[in-house]
Amino acid sequence: MNNLELEAILNAELKPDQIKDYSPNGLQVEGREQVQKVITGVTACQDLIDAAIEQNADAILVHHGYFWRGEPQQIRGMKYQRIKALIENGINLYGYHLPLDIHPTMGNNAQLAKRLGIELIGGLEPGNPVSIPVYGKLSTPMTLAQFEHQVAAVLGRAPLVIDGGHTRRIETVGLCTGGAQDFIDLAASQNMDAYLSGEVSERTTFSAREQGVHYIAAGHHATERYGVKALGEWLAEQYGLTVDFIDIDNPV
Repeated sequence: MNNLELEAILNAELKPDQIKDYSPNGLQVEGREQVQKVITGVTACQDLIDAAIEQNADAILVHHGYFWRGEPQQIRGMKYQRIKALIENGINLYGYHLPLDIHPTMGNNAQLAKRLGIELIGGLEPGNPVSIPVYGKLSTPMTLAQFEHQVAAVLGRAPLVIDGGHTRRIETVGLCTGGAQDFIDLAASQNMDAYLSGEVSERTTFSAREQGVHYIAAGHHATERYGVKALGEWLAEQYGLTVDFIDIDNPV
């Protein structure tokens, strides 16, 4: 497949033009014209690039690519080494950030909710058809301890849990993967029993305690493994590409 054709396919499915983002979505670094072997991963770190080179990949598809708003524009140091390796080896880099979070079936939110037994109902942001945070209901209501255990079992890591102070079973859950802890206030305003994201801030503790909503910080990387993996599997099934997901360990 032509590399620009692959970008067009991804854009048509993920619709990046529908949401404002902090980085460009699509083909970020151009490589060879023909793509057959694709490596998917969460972040386009050097370890992922090295693995793609070792496997003679034509492209890398990630959730966290390059050229973030507010970062230094110079291509030097770590950024230079990464881009140099891509260019010298003819590897295309595709990155999709928020469009991959919100996709209704292959998105990070949808994929994580599916694994946790949360039936999604809609967006947490009122009136926003492309709401980044979402909410739903657990198929089986749980105590906080039970939900904590389920998150740990699914993600393979113990989450950080802040008790919101209520004792009712968790049924309604707000959810947004990655670094979306500040949506906890929105979840509280809509009377969610719990809110789950990847990261946590000092202020999150008091938001949870004072507004009566449990907070679960399950890891930025851990909560965002599944969208890009699902997207790669879709490409393999629909377009016959050879796609491998590589999970570079990240404790954050």
